[in-house]
Amino acid sequence: MIKKYITSALLSVLLGACATKETVKQTAKINFEANWESLSQYEVPEWWKNTKFGIYFHWGPYSVPAHETEWYSHYMYNAGNEVRKYHEETYGPLNEFGYKDFIPMFTGEHFNADEWAKLFKEAGAQFAGPVAEHADGFAMWDSDLTHWDAKEMGPKRDIVGEMAEAVKKHDMKFIATYHRHWMYAWFPTWDKTTDAADKKYEGLYGPYTPKGTFNMAKTKSDPLPDDKFNEEWLARLDELMEKYQPDIIWFDNRMDIIGEKYRQQFLANYYNNAQKWGKEVVCTYKFHDLEEGTAVLDLERSRMKEKQPFVWLTDDSVDWKAWCHINDPKYKTTNRLIDFLVDVVSKNGAVLLNIPPKANGEIPQEVITRLKEMGKWLNTNGEAIYDTRPWKIFGEGPQEIKEGHLSEHKNKEAVAEDIRFTTKGDYLYAIALDWPKDGILKVKSLGQNSEVLSQELLQVSMLGSNKVIEWKQEKEYLKVQLPEDRPCEHAFVIKLKLSPQDL
Repeated sequence: MIKKYITSALLSVLLGACATKETVKQTAKINFEANWESLSQYEVPEWWKNTKFGIYFHWGPYSVPAHETEWYSHYMYNAGNEVRKYHEETYGPLNEFGYKDFIPMFTGEHFNADEWAKLFKEAGAQFAGPVAEHADGFAMWDSDLTHWDAKEMGPKRDIVGEMAEAVKKHDMKFIATYHRHWMYAWFPTWDKTTDAADKKYEGLYGPYTPKGTFNMAKTKSDPLPDDKFNEEWLARLDELMEKYQPDIIWFDNRMDIIGEKYRQQFLANYYNNAQKWGKEVVCTYKFHDLEEGTAVLDLERSRMKEKQPFVWLTDDSVDWKAWCHINDPKYKTTNRLIDFLVDVVSKNGAVLLNIPPKANGEIPQEVITRLKEMGKWLNTNGEAIYDTRPWKIFGEGPQEIKEGHLSEHKNKEAVAEDIRFTTKGDYLYAIALDWPKDGILKVKSLGQNSEVLSQELLQVSMLGSNKVIEWKQEKEYLKVQLPEDRPCEHAFVIKLKLSPQDL
């Protein structure tokens, strides 16, 4: 396997563990065992290589306060934290109003799984689904393992089940995301001045852990979760699988605090179950949380600087500030979202975009607008995105990508000189991330003197336009005279037919 090392200290470590095998479609049944050698027989499905865009949503009791962050449930218990100050001023002391008291306020009366799935499909998504359980320990499905779930409390509906049915109905793959490992020591179960220490709420807040146990992902908790916690972590995943048969199971980071044998057993269970279901599935992981070659690497609010020899995923939120609904969001522009998607796809990646519904089940209009605008763009230009593969190089232009966990805010907007490439069949697609002011596109990588273009350029057209495109291949660049009427907003696509061996 090829390994790609890059300049960022964080990602240089990360990428050393993520060169994913890409082999031919599995034809013989494999009995996966709970060890890395056996699990390394996993092969990335062809359908996943063709998949480029998905949508999920952070939605739960943490959506009720709508204040600052989806980590509200954690920060509200942290002395000196701004969220705690806000909570106590707004709702009262923690021994009188704890996180559990938000659950009855999480009503979801406007939630409509079919309407949400239709919107995701209209946005151009190929896969979609919910956060099945966040770090708060509240299960969003009809669970037989806990009473602290969305079927028995809050909206009193099986959110995961309804979304699974609706997503599949609208011909998308179903994803369920799982963050429960973060719940270990998430709440201060040692602090008797709060409701989190009350044993009758242990089903939500988790087992007793000593003060100081909680750590961020870079540092493992001490003590680590015991077998009981690990077993419940695995049991809930098994239940999710049995009830909803997700095509994709996605994990947040910090999963390395879970015992290795439990992580291995989950993968073996998932891959073996998938064969019983008659489907090929995908599991994603971050950092070193699973062994290389056993699943698909996922980044968070970040992207690769260069094209990679393995397929990968990145997840990001439509809101720069938070993953759940908050009262003062800072939504990304549609242009930024599309440019991000194009750049990631050109480098052999896919995008999982998060949206933040309100506690009552409404999706903010600003979010709906952006999703529909993305769908409109993909309806015109999806040929250059879906089912494509990277070219020899990912692109050209002045944009420099800063790599590293949560680094997306460091990346500047793209300009007209930033061009990305994808391929499909006999065609090469040059996707320009902005419209040049003079109406002339110059693609340096496709000039006569290009070191990457070795065969004849046969035909040039523009997606979304029926105009005859004037072009000339000069020594330093391909010169394309753009039509007066733009075929779409945002990025635009030049479609080029080249000699077959050049692709």
